[in-house]
Amino acid sequence: MAKKKKQKLPLAYKPVGFALGWVGGTLAGLAFQKTWKVVRHEDDAPDALDPDRGWGEILLAAAIQGAIFAAVRSAVDRTGAKAIERSTGVWPVGGKGGRD
Repeated sequence: MAKKKKQKLPLAYKPVGFALGWVGGTLAGLAFQKTWKVVRHEDDAPDALDPDRGWGEILLAAAIQGAIFAAVRSAVDRTGAKAIERSTGVWPVGGKGGRD
C-alpha cells in the first residue's frame, strides 16, 4: 500500500505545484520591480525591444530578473515539497530529481 501512495503522490502534487508556481511567479515579479527601482531608480525595467535602451541596461535587467525568479522558484518549490513531506510522510517527487 505504501508503494502505491508513493507512486500517486507526484500526480497529486501537480496541482499544488502549479498553484505554488503561480504564486511564486507573482512574488518574483513584485520582488523584481522593487529591486529594479532600487538599482536604477526607475519604475519600469527595460524591454529587450526598447530602442532607447542600451545593451548593458537590458542585459542587467534580464540577469537580475532571472536570478530573482530562480531563487523564488527554488524557495517556493522547496517549501511546498517540505510541507507535503511533513503532512504525508512522503517526498512529493519520485527519485532524487525534481523539475530541473
